[in-house]
Amino acid sequence: MSTVNPSPLWQPTPERIAHARITKFQAWAAEHHGAPAHGGYAALHRWSVDELDTFWKAVTEWFDVRFSTPYARVLGDRSMPGAEWFPGATLNYAEHALRAAGTRADEPALLYVDETHEPTPVSWSELRRQVGSLAAELRALGVRPGDRVSGYLPNVPQAVVALLATAAVGAVWTSCAPDFGARSVLDRFQQVEPVVLFTVDGYRYGGKEHDRRDVVAQLRGELPTLRAVVHIPLLGTEAPEGALDWSTLTSGDVDPVFEPVPFDHPLWVLYSSGTTGLPKAIVQSQGGILVEHLKQLGLHCDLGTEDRFFWYTSTGWMMWNFLVSGLLTGTTIVLYDGSPGHPDTGAQWRIAERTGATLFGTSAAYVMACRKAEVHPSRDADLTRVRCVATTGSPLPPDGFRWLHEEVSEDLWIASVSGGTDVCSCFAGAVPTLPVYIGELQAAGLGTDLQSWDASGRPVVDEVGELVVTNPMPSMPVRFWNDPDGSRYHDSYFDTYPGVWRHGDWITVTARDSVVIHGRSDSTLNRQGVRMGSADIYEAVERLPEIKESLVIGVEQPDGGYWMPLFVHLAPGAELDEALLDRIKRTIREQLSPRHVPDEVIEVPGVPHTLTGKRIEVPVKRLLQGTPLDKAVNAGSVDDVELLKFYERLARERG
Repeated sequence: MSTVNPSPLWQPTPERIAHARITKFQAWAAEHHGAPAHGGYAALHRWSVDELDTFWKAVTEWFDVRFSTPYARVLGDRSMPGAEWFPGATLNYAEHALRAAGTRADEPALLYVDETHEPTPVSWSELRRQVGSLAAELRALGVRPGDRVSGYLPNVPQAVVALLATAAVGAVWTSCAPDFGARSVLDRFQQVEPVVLFTVDGYRYGGKEHDRRDVVAQLRGELPTLRAVVHIPLLGTEAPEGALDWSTLTSGDVDPVFEPVPFDHPLWVLYSSGTTGLPKAIVQSQGGILVEHLKQLGLHCDLGTEDRFFWYTSTGWMMWNFLVSGLLTGTTIVLYDGSPGHPDTGAQWRIAERTGATLFGTSAAYVMACRKAEVHPSRDADLTRVRCVATTGSPLPPDGFRWLHEEVSEDLWIASVSGGTDVCSCFAGAVPTLPVYIGELQAAGLGTDLQSWDASGRPVVDEVGELVVTNPMPSMPVRFWNDPDGSRYHDSYFDTYPGVWRHGDWITVTARDSVVIHGRSDSTLNRQGVRMGSADIYEAVERLPEIKESLVIGVEQPDGGYWMPLFVHLAPGAELDEALLDRIKRTIREQLSPRHVPDEVIEVPGVPHTLTGKRIEVPVKRLLQGTPLDKAVNAGSVDDVELLKFYERLARERG
């Protein structure tokens, strides 16, 4: 790829740079902690990774982190895995999330929007009151620090209250969205053995009601550790026998009591997509998430008390936890529960208008769907308050950058970000003081020594390599649940380069310190030594109007050969004839590389995804290599098992 001095798509004005919180932080850190006063973001980033202890100390002071017990030092042990952050310190995440109630009691902490698109506010004082009431009731039920509390909930205010009440008690939160089936939920919750389950009777999506009471009954029957089930009547049904009523538990007028817990005390358990075996139950800490999210949201996303933060997400995706942390910066967060495309593809833009969102977060897939559907956001909605559109979930293609620039605003900060459930944060992405280049993430995050390494473990610039992080981040997992010797955690990230986090993505770090994400390194296409990410193929092929979605797999064969099929799910009415075949191959040959023209183009009934919407590449690759379906994938982690059976049959027919 060429990274030779292109013109930026967007450049922040001098005024915007001067007012950015990261600029003010740099000046303050220069005065108080020896950070470089000049040299802009590049100098600040270099200092943040060279002086890791000092940087994180500065973050806690800048954001006034309240330690109930002071820390002995910032980093007790730097080794990965096992870095020890702020030993001796105690604090509470929920206390920080509710701080704005003291100064902005009557202003909205939450704006809840359903498919009617009518925002309903929940004030800071009301949020604090409900959390105080529920935390007291959880303690009355015998919930103690370290106990697990689970939620089978959509993106509604009750989910935020339940998370914060759990954290206030020092218990450990974990959640799944109600579109997950019983088996998928049990594969997750049975690992952590929750003592309380918050549930809804159903949810609304795409204009329809979906009753989940049978699933809830199954969960209750197969989670023997439950002491209590709390019923939230989203569809208006009565609480089932033995269940507690949400409104009763949250009706008290009680100040929250915040349990001081050690910095590394578990805050929540997130789950990997778990495409093989049980999902990894990833444990992140109260302190680690607190300081990482303050840095990410307060400095990188430039969020403060005047902002409104909207990200389309569900409670089954780490972006929901990240969204809730917007409360840490005193920001009003927007919760949307429903289909992103109801009643039409442009719906999310109208929600941004109705809620006054200043940071609008969505998926790259949604942006590309809007482009394909010829949505015109700025024509159809008043988006003058939107300063930043951020995308994640997959790399935002160059056409997506251009479309946002043309259709939303020419003065739009476009923040394509990349991180993972594993750290519940971003390795690279938003920097409010840097230019935006088409197809690129602006820079690595502060305190994150992100590099691209070749197979020998050498850093490379302007070349494709493995995404590695060479120093610890506070939000890296403290452990996996049910991994007593730490072997699964170690094997997930540290078996390739000892002591260095290998994430499993191919990236390019440019000479300008921007970052390009190419896709998963374990499903990357390697033809004749030339590596290419699957995302590059999708970006090119899916511009063709006949292609609804695609999946490309590189299969190493026993004889040393390499078979690279491209599977295409066609748009209604399209036909995979010779003319379309020729256009697909010509597009890849001309726009990407003649080496990466697929060996075959095969029409398929659909492309399988994880429950969080990511294309399933590695399990399909394993199926094509002859691995049986039950060994290649955890069926409960995919959106449509029948689709995988198609690929299994195809592999069998080809012998």
